[in-house]
Amino acid sequence: MFNKVFDSHPKGLITLFFTEMWERMSFYGMRGILVLFMTASISNDGLNLDPVSASAIYGIYASSVYLVALPGGWIADRILGQQKSVLYGAFIIMLGHFILAIPNITTFYIGLLFVVLGTGLLKPNISAIVGGLYNSNEHLKQSGFTIFYMSINIGSILGFFICGYLGENIGWHYGFGAAGIGMALGLLQFILSKKYLGDVGLLPSSTISENHRIRDQKILFVGILVIFLITISGIFNLWTFNPVPLANIMTIIITIISLGYFLYIFIFGRLDSLEKRKIFLIFVLFIGAAFFWSGFDQAGSSFNIFAKEYTDRYIGGWQYPASWLQVLNPALVVILSPFMAYLWIYLGRKMLDPNLPFKFGLGLIFMAIGFVVIAYAANLAIENGSAGAKWLLLTYLFHTIGELTISPIGLSAISSLSPKRYIGQMMGVWFLASSLGAIIAGLLSGRATEYGINSMPTLFNQIAYISVIIGLVFLLISKPLSNWVNNKGINK
Repeated sequence: MFNKVFDSHPKGLITLFFTEMWERMSFYGMRGILVLFMTASISNDGLNLDPVSASAIYGIYASSVYLVALPGGWIADRILGQQKSVLYGAFIIMLGHFILAIPNITTFYIGLLFVVLGTGLLKPNISAIVGGLYNSNEHLKQSGFTIFYMSINIGSILGFFICGYLGENIGWHYGFGAAGIGMALGLLQFILSKKYLGDVGLLPSSTISENHRIRDQKILFVGILVIFLITISGIFNLWTFNPVPLANIMTIIITIISLGYFLYIFIFGRLDSLEKRKIFLIFVLFIGAAFFWSGFDQAGSSFNIFAKEYTDRYIGGWQYPASWLQVLNPALVVILSPFMAYLWIYLGRKMLDPNLPFKFGLGLIFMAIGFVVIAYAANLAIENGSAGAKWLLLTYLFHTIGELTISPIGLSAISSLSPKRYIGQMMGVWFLASSLGAIIAGLLSGRATEYGINSMPTLFNQIAYISVIIGLVFLLISKPLSNWVNNKGINK
């Protein structure tokens, strides 16, 4: 069965598989130790921040990574093309991680900025290239995206193990440096094997005049200059920020940007009636994805703190790193992805493949079950001082099943539903759902950890209730919405 999953896929998928694997190794390896580093004491070479502030900074960082995916898609569509965007993005990410390895508070924030900018350039465009490798075989494309998603999680496993161990046991900056080496390997691999991509993503997808191209290049230059000036002024202490209010402001801004872009492309995108219905479906899926990621991203923040402070991590007399518990999520994805990829192909052949909103509804319900489990574990920790690692691992199991019914399917849906002239931008818009979810996740994590373990059970149960309600709504609207998008039962 495993060989059947990989049969008939284009060679370029291998190039993108390993590029994404090493990039995700660097990203998740750093993410696994980020909150732990910020909350560690000065004597342990940390920043000594309180959990609320650290969670807000984590949310701002994680949100910004996906927020800049929108201009990253625009740059690829109109200026660089997707292949060059991936190449330049990988190089910037590599620099960012090596800067993070320098033991200095100023370089820490500069390094985060570089990782944000590079990821925003790479992430939407490597996904767009995956979709571009396939023609009209939608079931094979979903399988391809599921395989591609497996590469993300192999990289995550490497990152959590390597960067987590080095960061927590040897030194935080060794963990950050290892992430840089991982990205360097991914960059080298992409350069050596990008010939297998052919012409997919080689040139900008938007056909514009030279005058418009020059104008776009000027806009890009001004944007880079603004970021540079803001960064320099911050280095020289010309401004300071409180992370929690900033996170609240960013939540509003990202929501406005998301709604604004959907309205803009719906009204001014010169869409025909079918394209408008497809864009509306993307918008509905966007809402479901944002809710899902706001809960799922607790793994790097409140769940990570729960693992560090309130979980029994001893095997015999040895205490393993808290970040290692996050390995279960990518490990399960690696194990389950081939089966899920085959499942969608099998159901598609039998004409039983669930529609997109139905899959999203299932994903949200699985996430809710995970939060019920972790809320129970938090109550155990209140009573006994700590909880067994099995409860956190069980939470990750349900969240992983939910993830596999939402994330790779969502990527495939954007590739299939988006008008081809907007594919890079729509990938960027899709990652805005992750951005919105991440910033909300940071704020929720702050609420969950504000009073230590005592504030966790109530909030985790509240997230579970909301997720169930939204999931059930998606299940109920799945059939009529899909029929409407596909023009079934509608008089032409």
